[in-house]
Amino acid sequence: MREKRLQFVVVFHTTADAMAMEKLCKNLGIAGKLISAPRAISADCGIAWKSELSEAAAIKKALANAEFEIQGTYELLL
Repeated sequence: MREKRLQFVVVFHTTADAMAMEKLCKNLGIAGKLISAPRAISADCGIAWKSELSEAAAIKKALANAEFEIQGTYELLL
């Protein structure tokens, strides 16, 4: 079984917002991927963005200027 690590997770209201996050992070070179929202949290669209915790500061900075809304951010063992 894979060892769980603390991850930075962003959840969204809409699938369009999740896709915009993926594009934003790709353009900025921020590592991560779209995943099904973890059961520990609830996402309106059921999709979340997962990155290493080390990417949290870069993601928060990118989100401050983003043209889409997020539902919330979390640090979770995944």
